[in-house]
Amino acid sequence: MHLDALALAGAAAVVSAVGMLLLGVFGAIGIYEGAVAMMEQWHLFFEPTVIGTVAGMIEAAVISFVLVYPFAWLYNVFAR
Repeated sequence: MHLDALALAGAAAVVSAVGMLLLGVFGAIGIYEGAVAMMEQWHLFFEPTVIGTVAGMIEAAVISFVLVYPFAWLYNVFAR
């Protein structure tokens, strides 16, 4: 089986960005404050504000893409 590394990395980036969007919205209304606090510690740009949420979404998407693409590429190397 061959994985499309670019498609998998793109999908992971979108899922990560949506997750960060949900945490930004939840943080703004005061739900899941523990998870929001953890994301503020783990991500450099994330805050439960509009600008912080957009910056966190971009950061999460980039990190996910950069980590998943080599994983999929390596999978394809070993699957041959």
